[in-house]
This record gives sequence, C-alpha cells and structure tokens, in this order.
Amino acid sequence: MGDELVEVLGASRSVISGEVEWPLHGLRHPPAANTSGWYVWTGELLPDADFFQPWHPAHLVERCPQVESLLQMPPGSRFLLAPGYVDVWDDPSLLDVSD
Repeated sequence: MGDELVEVLGASRSVISGEVEWPLHGLRHPPAANTSGWYVWTGELLPDADFFQPWHPAHLVERCPQVESLLQMPPGSRFLLAPGYVDVWDDPSLLDVSD
C-alpha cells in the first residue's frame, strides 16, 4: 500500500462491521493530524456525531481491495463504488473545511 494509507480514515459503522450496503461512498477533505481526510460509508449518510469512527485503511482494503487505488486520490475527490461500477469526480467544496 502507498504512503497515504498509513493515516486513519473515518468509516461508518456499517463499513467497519462488514454490513456493506452497496454502493460504497467516499469523499476526501484535506488531511489533518493523523487522519487522511477520507470518509467512507454505505447506506444513508447521517449527521450523527458518532456516525464515522476512526479506522485504518488497511482494514478497508482487506475487505474491499478495489478501493486501494481510490484512496490514492487527492483531497477534493469523491468516489462511488459498487460491484461492476466505479465513478470518481472532483468536488472542490471538500477543500473548504472552515467552520
């Protein structure tokens, strides 16, 4: 795995538990502290403060190997992944993380 995969990402409980409801969504803010800026989830994105949990990307790649190359994309990127389908795009709004 590349150097960018050593930082943690935010993953929904459904991703961590392996209860994946396709598609898998991913977005990347700029990295901060020991985080990669990536947030991944399945199902409905909820505003709950504990919706995302810290998780090592190696666990996600182990469960879903096709995501490894997607996690190399720069901040401001998004992806949507499902069996037999992948879409990636730029979302500059992700770069503005000011409160």
